[in-house]
Amino acid sequence: MKKIIGLATLGLLTAVASVNAQTIYDAAKIANTDLNGTARFVGMGGAMGALGGDISTIGTNPAGIGIYRSNDAMVSFGLSSYGTESNYQGNKWNSDKFRGAFDNAGFVFSTKIGNETSLRYVNFGFNYKKAKSFYKNMAMGGNLGNYSQTFYMADQAMGIEKWGDNPYNDNNVGWLSALGYDSHLLTDLITQKGLDEILKNNPDYKNYEPYAVGGEHVKNLDGELMYRTIGEYRGMYDGANGSFRSEERGGIDQYDFNVSFNFNDRVYLGFTVGAYVIDYNKYTYYSEDYGHDEKYNLQSWNKVSGSGFDMKFGAIIRPFESSPLRIGLAIHTPTFYKLDYKTNARLESDIFNDLAIENKDGIPSGHIGLYDVDTYNILDGDMVREFRLQTPWKYNASLGYTIGKSWALGAEYEYQDYSTMKFKDPGGYSDDFETENTSTSLMKGVSTIRLGAEYKIIPQFALRAGYNYTTTIFDNNACKDLALNSIQTDTDFANTKSLSNYTLGIGYRGSMFYADLAYKYSTYKEDFYPFINIGYDGDMGFAEPPAVTKVTNNRSQVLLTLGIRF
Repeated sequence: MKKIIGLATLGLLTAVASVNAQTIYDAAKIANTDLNGTARFVGMGGAMGALGGDISTIGTNPAGIGIYRSNDAMVSFGLSSYGTESNYQGNKWNSDKFRGAFDNAGFVFSTKIGNETSLRYVNFGFNYKKAKSFYKNMAMGGNLGNYSQTFYMADQAMGIEKWGDNPYNDNNVGWLSALGYDSHLLTDLITQKGLDEILKNNPDYKNYEPYAVGGEHVKNLDGELMYRTIGEYRGMYDGANGSFRSEERGGIDQYDFNVSFNFNDRVYLGFTVGAYVIDYNKYTYYSEDYGHDEKYNLQSWNKVSGSGFDMKFGAIIRPFESSPLRIGLAIHTPTFYKLDYKTNARLESDIFNDLAIENKDGIPSGHIGLYDVDTYNILDGDMVREFRLQTPWKYNASLGYTIGKSWALGAEYEYQDYSTMKFKDPGGYSDDFETENTSTSLMKGVSTIRLGAEYKIIPQFALRAGYNYTTTIFDNNACKDLALNSIQTDTDFANTKSLSNYTLGIGYRGSMFYADLAYKYSTYKEDFYPFINIGYDGDMGFAEPPAVTKVTNNRSQVLLTLGIRF
């Protein structure tokens, strides 16, 4: 048999000293934020970086707060509908949920310096917004063909002969392999009886000897390995039926503190310090059914929590005194996160003894029984690991133009290079395994384009529309590559495609009170896989995922902002 080599195993063979508790997919979820804020800001597609004069610009171009000449206070409420449709080889699954939220609150305190000096106004602002919603349900299922998650378990079990009595506390042992071994999805090390059976039924397999590597492995004198797992014994002939579902909850809360300056009503400068609080929860359920009452399921509970901070610098310039054209520029430092990763997992299996005597139908008659391996009970709680994450720098350029008192037009371009993200351990030392995954071709530079327009029917009422488009973060060949000693057991991943936001809005402005209403429709597609794995074609192993699950995600959001200017 050929030696199994592939993309997934390259990372598993990499030596790492600390326990890995995160992947590039976790980092992308954290670094990528939603279009959210005031209803006016959302209604114009977020394209207000050069126009300014809205509290939400505190988080895109801080100089936008410098446009204010009066005080402002507001709150925003939202109602969202989340929809996910998945299609795996013609098997379709749908999930639709509604959820309300308190999305935004902020104020601006404007101080007039005078008309005799170049510095006209110094303004102070604060804004809270829900920067990210992780709310999502997803499911898929169907025949896996020549694939099984158990192959991944066996691949991660290298060095099984060196395991101690408690592999779940061993920094050199990956949980996926330990769970598979303890639940007999990876059979015991091959016995002489098992070897005799193999040689009797396969006379060409000569010169093979027992080899203590995860699963029931044998190798020839050339060192070539034969992997043996429940998935290979059962699934490689007819294909196992796989089933997956997940629930994601939580979000990122963003708190921005701003100071901005107005010079001669021509140049505006702003500085914002941002604080972030993360609460992300993910539950996954994955199962494989081989028929004849043989099956297993793996459940995983994961939580990421912590905080971070960044700084934002911005400027708005009116280059021509006689023209309303405004040019905006902004730069955001990386967000520096200090995070906790908590996890526990449970694997339940019901399998037969592979070396038992078969019945007349060719089915093993020796039933081992039920196995239930629960890390929460073994460790008396969650496993907790700390890590640090540094998101990409962000660069923003914008244009704003007004036509009389009726039209306001905005355009904006933003860029982030996701390949520059960095992972670090609690001591501040680089996690080379995951950082290298981001810097290779797995992650890309991402561009966002925002367009928006506002038209005042009469001075008190305005109509708004906007659109923005964000390119994909991941390369088409990106995969979730768990380290050899990773404590993660949720092997699923999705390569997201481009994101589009379509927005509409309406607003009322009174002498003090104002109210805005906006509608946002967000949509993006993704290629989902329950695992990246060693496949088996009867002769040669290969590292590929099973067939792709095509997923379409959409979100409809209605936002209401109420405020006063005084």
